Amino acid sequence: MKGVQFLVAFVVLALASSLASASDPSPLQDFCVAIEDYKNGVFVNGKFCKDPKLATPNDFFFSGLDIPRNTSNPVGSTVTPVNVAQIAGLNTLGVSLVRIDYAPYGQNAPHTHPRASEILFVQEGTLYVGFEKTDAVAFAGLSSQNPGVITIANAVFGSDPAINPDFLARAFQLDLNVVKSLQEKFWWDSN
Repeated sequence: MKGVQFLVAFVVLALASSLASASDPSPLQDFCVAIEDYKNGVFVNGKFCKDPKLATPNDFFFSGLDIPRNTSNPVGSTVTPVNVAQIAGLNTLGVSLVRIDYAPYGQNAPHTHPRASEILFVQEGTLYVGFEKTDAVAFAGLSSQNPGVITIANAVFGSDPAINPDFLARAFQLDLNVVKSLQEKFWWDSN
């Protein structure tokens, strides 16, 4: 009797599994050009979408990544972002790009991207853990249409309202006067 029950259960499972299938769902649409006009758009991924019939090639175009930027600033670098704010057609695609121009001994201050992973490609020059000895150009690809950036020095020493300097002095094992001096400095935004 147990053999018959097993055989029936096996046949039922075999028939049921032949009816089941799994796959990733198709995206709602191939692209979602971001717009500010909420009256005529559909809200997707933090932005409103333009009617796909009204999309133009300019919605997917950015000019100027080939142009070196001025690095005569306190940090010796300039970041040129290309994200959904510059190319509206990147909305929902989950990618963005930046060009970083470095002067000799320039730096891109320690930072994080709260919504993305990053990969860096050095096109020209040599970077040594953020410090180079000649002009350099790098491109970074990010896994988000809007990766965000948090510059550590600005977040710690340039926050508004200011973090208690006694706390920072203890946390970083710094003299209190050093912390106060750092909090008074202007922190350069290289974007």
